[in-house]
Amino acid sequence: MAETRGRQRASRRVRRNRTIAVASVLVIGGLVAGALALGGGVLAGTPKETPAAAPETQTPTPDPTRPAPGTAVDPAAVDTFDRNAHSLDDPASIWVVVNRARSMPSDYVPPDLVDVPIAHTNVPVLRQEASDAVVAMANAARDEAGLELASNSAYRSYDTQVGLYGDGSDPTTAPPGASEHQTGFAIDIGAASGECSLNTCMADTAEGIWLRDNAWRFGFLLRYPAEKVDITGYPFEPWHFRYVGVDLSTEMHDTGFTTLEEFFGLPAAPM
Repeated sequence: MAETRGRQRASRRVRRNRTIAVASVLVIGGLVAGALALGGGVLAGTPKETPAAAPETQTPTPDPTRPAPGTAVDPAAVDTFDRNAHSLDDPASIWVVVNRARSMPSDYVPPDLVDVPIAHTNVPVLRQEASDAVVAMANAARDEAGLELASNSAYRSYDTQVGLYGDGSDPTTAPPGASEHQTGFAIDIGAASGECSLNTCMADTAEGIWLRDNAWRFGFLLRYPAEKVDITGYPFEPWHFRYVGVDLSTEMHDTGFTTLEEFFGLPAAPM
C-alpha cells in the first residue's frame, strides 16, 4: 500500500512538471511574438534596417542636333554641298551670279568660246563646257521624246547688249552688264519649229515641258521661273537656261531651290 501511494505521488510530480514546462513555453512564445509585433519583425534590441532608396535615374535631355541612339541618319538630310566651290563674283566662274544688282565688267569676254552645233536661228556661241552640255541635252530630247530643240540666242557681248537694251522699254531685256548672256553660259532655247519661240506660251509646248523637267540633268537651270520674279528681277522666261554645271543643278533640283539668289543666300534682285 505504501509503495502504491509513493508511485502515485511521483506520477503527480511528473505531470505537474510537464504542465509547468508547457506553460513556460507558452509564456516565452507570447513574449517573442509581442516583441516581433512591436519591433516591426525584428527582435527587441536589434536595430531595424531601413532598405536603401533606389538611386534616382535621370533622363538625359535630348539634343535636337543629334539623332537618338539607334536612329538611322538619312544621308540626304545632311548638307554636305560646298557652296564655296566656285566664286559667285568672278565673271569667268561657272557659278557667277548676274542680275541688275550684280553686273559684269563692260570689257569681259569669256575664254574658250565655240560654236554650238545644234539647230539655230542665229549661230550660237557658248563656252566649251556649256556647248557640250547643250548638245547632250538636244540629243537626249530627240532620243527620249522625239523633240527637236533649237537655239535662239546664246553669247552676247556687252556692246551687243547696249544695242538690244536701247531705251530700256522691254522688261525682258537686261541692261548692259546685267545680262547672263555675256557670261557665255546662257542660252535661249526652244522648238526647232519656232513654235512660241521667246514667248511665255513656250512653257506649255512639249519642248518647254521637257526642258523644264530635264534641263537640270545636263547642268542647266531655268533661270527666271514664273513664281520668282520678285527674286530674280526678271519676268518669266521659259526659254532662258543658264549652265551652272551638273553638281549645282542636281543639288538645287534635289533641295527644291529654283533661283541662284535663294540658294546662295543673296539679296533679291531689283526689277
